[in-house]
Amino acid sequence: MNVKITTLSNGLRIASDYMGTVETVSVGAWVAVGTRHEEQKLNGISHLIEHLAFKGTKKRSAFSIAAEIEAVGGQMNAYTSRENTAFYAKVLKGDVALAIDIISDILQNSTIEPNELERERQVVIQEIHQSHDIPDDIIFDHFQETAYPNQAIGRPILGKAKLIKDIKRKTLMEYMKVQYSASRIVVAAAGNVEHDVLVELAEKAFCNLRNDPDTPKEPINYQGGDYREIRDLEQVHLVMGLDGVSYKDPDYYPISVLSTLLGGGMSSRLFQEIREKRGLVYSIYSFTSSFEDGGIFGVYAGTGKEEVGELLPIICFELQKLAENIVDNEVARARAQLKASTLMALESTASRSEQIARQLQIFDRIVPAEEVIKQIDKVNAADLKRITTRLLRSELTFAALGPIHNVEEFNSIKRRLN
Repeated sequence: MNVKITTLSNGLRIASDYMGTVETVSVGAWVAVGTRHEEQKLNGISHLIEHLAFKGTKKRSAFSIAAEIEAVGGQMNAYTSRENTAFYAKVLKGDVALAIDIISDILQNSTIEPNELERERQVVIQEIHQSHDIPDDIIFDHFQETAYPNQAIGRPILGKAKLIKDIKRKTLMEYMKVQYSASRIVVAAAGNVEHDVLVELAEKAFCNLRNDPDTPKEPINYQGGDYREIRDLEQVHLVMGLDGVSYKDPDYYPISVLSTLLGGGMSSRLFQEIREKRGLVYSIYSFTSSFEDGGIFGVYAGTGKEEVGELLPIICFELQKLAENIVDNEVARARAQLKASTLMALESTASRSEQIARQLQIFDRIVPAEEVIKQIDKVNAADLKRITTRLLRSELTFAALGPIHNVEEFNSIKRRLN
């Protein structure tokens, strides 16, 4: 990696990762504002703004934004997460100036015209309704809200339809003005772009950003609990999890290796024991989600209403086994998988631009790939047993959706993990 960083006088940070062997550039603006920064009554506002940013500025219509980037063969998109919102493009190396101009325009000069607001409000509401029709998607919203009840970090990224209906244009404009300050934004690019050129372009393009102080965010308070919803579905969708770790926790790499070993691939314990040997599921995997000051470790499975009775005890047993029985060769295999995915991501300009932006936001520095690999290589079986013991001491979060009549009682599942 050949990363350079410049901080402008208004607090905007600009990072570039030069890749001279490619003909393209991925460039974007990552804003450190997401679901966890929203008041309860404004849940979903960050995602709504993400949509509306593309619907017109003082000098571009919604059509012009799309037409200009596509006229040079470029691609543009955005996403909202619990801790940030990103607007990014991929273009040929000669069109970086256009990409920067459009991204800076939609961040600073969005007009949010009333007719566009009402139209996009309905689009977002349809997106919310659609997510409720996808059980293996919505189950994670229920899981998150159960793990972090009555907290911004636990609320759905899309928001709720009744709240989206009530958000006013003035509220949206003020929210962007306050939250989209220069110090909370990283402009990052990876590909065939010179750093000095990127800085010059960004300095001119983002000159209207204010440098307001960060607004405080609610700290994470993991609690756990039980959520169950009966639905007329063919499968039971369930997620069970435990209190995890933040990005900065010393156990970040051990828990990542642990998740890979437990349910990160076809050779993982869960896949082999539950799908290959017993045929109880089509889909099962483990995951770890980290935030600035907390995280969660979990297992997802989709199974039949008859099979769920056999499935849950096995998952619990496999979790317990991790605290006692881990052999060196499976640790080595999990480390290799994690290292490979880390290094493969470096071949993508989009992944590299996002990576340097998020690292700056989280750590205030770029973490070299060599350092990441070194940390992964340090993880051993003793570390995994220790982090498993730490996980099992925390409260259980459980969410189930579908024909759940045969799903074991919450306290019974908890006892299996003790």
